[in-house]
Amino acid sequence: MNLDLLCFCHLRWNFVYQRPQHLLSKFSKTYRTFYFEEPEYTNEPDGYTINLNKDHVWIVVPHLQVNQTNSDTTERTREILDSLMEDLNINDSINWYYTPMALAFSSHLKPKLTVYDCMDELSAFKYAPPQLKAMEKQLMERADIVFTGGHSIYEAKKDQHENIHPFPSSIDKAHFGLARHILTEQEDQKNIPHPRFGFFGVIDERFDIELVRGAAEQKPDWQFILIGPVVKIDPQTLPKFPNIHYLGGKDYKDLPQYLAGWDVAIMPFAINESTRYISPTKTPEYLAGGKPVIATGINDVIKPYGVENLVHIVKDSAEFIAAGELELNNNDKKEWQTKVDSFIKNDSWDNTWLQMMQLIDITLKNSQNKLSSNTLKRKPVFDYLIVGAGFAGSVIAERLASQLNKKVLIIDKRDHIAGNAFDFYDKDGILVHKYGPHIFHTNSEDVFNYLGKFTSWRPYEHEVLTNVEGKLVPIPINLNTINQLYDLDLNSDQLEAFFEERAEKKSRIKTSEDVVVSKVGRDLYEKFFRGYTRKMWNLDPSELDASVTARVPTRTDKDNRYFTDTYQAMPAHGYTQMFSKMLSHPNIKIMLNTDYKEIMDMIPYKELIFTGPIDEYFNYCYGKLPYRSLDFKFETLDQANFQSKGTINFPNEHAYTRITEFKFLTGQEHNKTSIVYEFPKDGGDPYYPIPRPENGELYKKYLCLADSMANTYFTGRLATYKYYNMDQVVAQSLTLFKKLSQRGSVQTINEPLVENRIDIERKKMNLGAA
Repeated sequence: MNLDLLCFCHLRWNFVYQRPQHLLSKFSKTYRTFYFEEPEYTNEPDGYTINLNKDHVWIVVPHLQVNQTNSDTTERTREILDSLMEDLNINDSINWYYTPMALAFSSHLKPKLTVYDCMDELSAFKYAPPQLKAMEKQLMERADIVFTGGHSIYEAKKDQHENIHPFPSSIDKAHFGLARHILTEQEDQKNIPHPRFGFFGVIDERFDIELVRGAAEQKPDWQFILIGPVVKIDPQTLPKFPNIHYLGGKDYKDLPQYLAGWDVAIMPFAINESTRYISPTKTPEYLAGGKPVIATGINDVIKPYGVENLVHIVKDSAEFIAAGELELNNNDKKEWQTKVDSFIKNDSWDNTWLQMMQLIDITLKNSQNKLSSNTLKRKPVFDYLIVGAGFAGSVIAERLASQLNKKVLIIDKRDHIAGNAFDFYDKDGILVHKYGPHIFHTNSEDVFNYLGKFTSWRPYEHEVLTNVEGKLVPIPINLNTINQLYDLDLNSDQLEAFFEERAEKKSRIKTSEDVVVSKVGRDLYEKFFRGYTRKMWNLDPSELDASVTARVPTRTDKDNRYFTDTYQAMPAHGYTQMFSKMLSHPNIKIMLNTDYKEIMDMIPYKELIFTGPIDEYFNYCYGKLPYRSLDFKFETLDQANFQSKGTINFPNEHAYTRITEFKFLTGQEHNKTSIVYEFPKDGGDPYYPIPRPENGELYKKYLCLADSMANTYFTGRLATYKYYNMDQVVAQSLTLFKKLSQRGSVQTINEPLVENRIDIERKKMNLGAA
């Protein structure tokens, strides 16, 4: 289908180059794109002018003749629009609204899709038409999809539409990045002394005049450079000091050259109703230009830029001056710049456009499906479509089916249920785990009892030995480990002193190396951890988050168990049989060997629960989240046992990290035994999220996208980019079930409350509750 894009906007294209210009110049690559401005009044008869600009966007300016006896400007504008449609043969269109007021003269059109890109809360702006809120309500009812200009305005409007998505201000990094390298000055700026505090943007009722006035008055040696048009406020009310320079509006292409000459970039917005929901584009633009930023407390600037310590947040001129002095005296911005570059690495208007295109395509497809084959009259066959038949998907499926009587379809691209916990009997009749050893342990009675509904348990406490210099010693490191390794006879108190003597004190624990050497010293770090970690992650422990080695504790007693959880056991007849019982409810249907993307549009359902890789769901629009994977080499040996414990680690020898013998785990008696070697690798099935700060930042971007999806929920290891233990995944899905059941005020069978781990993770990342 060949579609045109017809955009209605309250801003002149050449006013300020911002969100509409960035996006429509991208959409013009796909659609013939028309930008319909508000009318101009002239002495000429009613009509329009149209020009194709350098961005390949057709700029349409309606002209209304002044002093006409027919004063119905709405009807006259509608006639001009109809002429345009006929003259340019615009039939099948996407109608894109930046202002609800345009609905007054365009509501008679029958587009294939209606988009409302709610960039700002226009009703809060000065001189807003009184009917704007009512018009927005109509537009919300007509729109097939709604985008918002930031997260604050999304939160305010998310309940007004079922297909609404936040898209905060993005960035033209290449353009503003030029500011880091430009040396020449613009003529009207080059003679202004330093230090310079600069602003570009519209100067209107959103601008904090008093803050700038106070700072300029108290710091007469600081120069304030203000670039942009003055609108809706009296220019005479602006502060007039020798150190405040109003340079007027500038061409978008020249902004990096002005930015290059500043010492600090500023965003002095007033805190009022008109700024409550704004998401200033200039925040990432300033950062891309390499400039420190001082801003007032705009919600969408505080989160994420303020909480990530990328910008200074101030409330008055005194705090502004303090932040300015701090930056002017900061001669080492390298660490800050590295953090900034990592944070904005995947931000671009290209990515925003691609994500919008994806959502538009989905909405168009869904719209077409509704109109064909009487789908509009059909009720959804399933209440829930669940992608993934591992712990996350199976637990939530069982709860929805058995407790809420919901009809559920589970899809998995593999040929089996149980996810990575899948086990089976090999050709010799030995029960093995296809994706490496899975040993269940938990401190949660709730989780243990829940899974106990579908299996009996065989008690099993896992022990692991590590091959160090030819000796097999227990890991985690404990009293037995040290005595055997060094031929000593220490007691617990002496072992504490042994560790204390060798520990390297760290003022700040940042990496996995720091965790280990600060506890047990360099020698044990090299013997047990460094080589294993390098093989496992293809990174040195000094490059990895502290959480990696923090998973393996150090003990001063003789406890050789790998885990110390209250409940340690294995499903008596294997994981796969446990999953089979879990999914045996008549309300649950299962499709294996199926890629969800191939059938989602064919199966009517109400809500989606996704447990796969979150970056895959969004077509890797921000880039791929890094994972480590594994290769497995299985061997069946004609002997009763191969090794003395279930798992033996090899930190410093061989390409593999460990060997596991399954009969220890399963308790099976057999005259043969089966073992598996594990070889870490890049590529392949995603197993382990790589815990580095930049990866966490990338995941946050996907998490924000996930939050915007209506009737779609993300749970499990891959969907939340966390290496959760099995019990944590179960707890997460039980918590999601509680949310879903409470949302509908449905009475369910009483279940004990499970700790909400996903919300805890969100709080850690300063993202609030889900």
